[in-house]
Amino acid sequence: MTVPQPPEPIPGARLLFSLDPSVSHLNHGSFGAVPIGVQRAQQRLRDEMEANPLRFFTQGLVDRIAHTRRHLATFLGADPDGTALVGNATTGAAIVLQSLALGPGDEVVTTDHGYGAVGLSVDRECARTGAVSRMLPVPLTATDEEVVEIVRAGLRPGRTRLLIVDQITSPTARLFPTSAIVGVAREHGIPVLVDAAHAPGMLPTTVASVGADFWVGNLHKWAYAPRGTAALVVAEQWRERIQPLVVSWEQGSGYPTRVEWQATLDYTGWLAAPVGLFTLRSLGVDRVRAHNAALAAYGQRVVGDGLGVAPADLPQPGGPTVAMRLIPLPPGVATTMDAARELRARIADRLSVEVSTAAWNGRGYLRLCGQVYNTPDEYDRLAVRLPTLLAQG
Repeated sequence: MTVPQPPEPIPGARLLFSLDPSVSHLNHGSFGAVPIGVQRAQQRLRDEMEANPLRFFTQGLVDRIAHTRRHLATFLGADPDGTALVGNATTGAAIVLQSLALGPGDEVVTTDHGYGAVGLSVDRECARTGAVSRMLPVPLTATDEEVVEIVRAGLRPGRTRLLIVDQITSPTARLFPTSAIVGVAREHGIPVLVDAAHAPGMLPTTVASVGADFWVGNLHKWAYAPRGTAALVVAEQWRERIQPLVVSWEQGSGYPTRVEWQATLDYTGWLAAPVGLFTLRSLGVDRVRAHNAALAAYGQRVVGDGLGVAPADLPQPGGPTVAMRLIPLPPGVATTMDAARELRARIADRLSVEVSTAAWNGRGYLRLCGQVYNTPDEYDRLAVRLPTLLAQG
C-alpha cells in the first residue's frame, strides 16, 4: 500500500504565524497557535483597556461580549441565546457538573477515551456530592455501531444523571458518533454533555445537529482564537439551572451573561476571537479542513512506517475530516503518563519537534496533528530520527 500523497500547501499560510521556525510544531491540538493578525487585534484591545480601565469595563463591555458571542455561535451553528463564552472546555464541563445538583445514588458515566482534566472534575464533583462515576471501556478499534451499543448497554435509567462523551477524543484522536449516542441517551431521558474541545474549526458538524443537552468546544485550537476562548452551549430546558463557578455582578441577568461575566477577567481574547474566524475564512474553511486532515494522515503513515507499524495497525480516526492521528509506539515505550511526558520532552529537546504523547490502556501512543503552517518534510524528518531516539532509551 502506497503512502498517501501530502496536500498542496496553502500559499502564505505559514507566514500568518509567529512560531519558532527552528521547531516542528506537530501538536496544534494541545494549545493551538494564534495567528499574528489575531495577536495584534487582541493587543489593540488590551491597549484600549489599559488606556482607561474604568471606561473599558463599565461602558458597554457586556454588550460587546454578547455581540461576540452571537458571532461565534453563528459560526458553530448554535443558538446564541444558549451559548456562553467560557475559558476552555474543562471549565464548561465543570459548570455543567456543579449545576446538576448531583447526590448519593446518582452516577456520571464517561468513557475511557475522555480527557483527563474532565475526569478529575467528575471525580471532584462526585466526592463532593456523594455521586459516583463509572467509566465505559471502548476498544480503540470499535466501529461506530459498536460504540453506540457499548454506551446503550452502559446506561442505567434512574441512576445515570449525566453521560459525558467526546466528539473527538484527545488521547486517542477518535471521532465518536455523538449524534447517535445522544439519541440513545434521549431514549432513556439521560442528559448528555459532549466534550467537543477539538471540534470548532476542524469539523463541519454544527452544534445543533449534535443535539446534546450540553456541548462545549474550544475556539483557541482549530478556529484560531486567542487562548482561553471556548463556548458552552446549553439546551433551552437546562439554561435556568446553569450557574457560574464564581458569582459576580451579572448574576441577576440569567444565563448566559451570569456565566460569562467574571468582573476583572481579561475579555480581550474573546473580543478578538472573530478575527480568528476571519483568518480561517480568508484561507477557506473547507480548504483548511481538507489540508489539515490530509497532512495528518500523511504524517501518521510516514512516521508509522519509520517505526515499523503496519498500515493496518494505524488507528483510524473514524472520518476524513480529523486533523489528528495516532501512532502506536513500540511495546514497553511510554506505557505510563509519567513516561509519556518524559518522552515528549525528550523529543522536543533532542529533535526540536513538538508532539503529543499519551499512555492509554497500558500502551504508549504518539499523536500528530496537521495544520496550515506544517510541511510534509517535518513528518519525514521525524520518521527518520525518532526510531534512533527510541532505541537510545
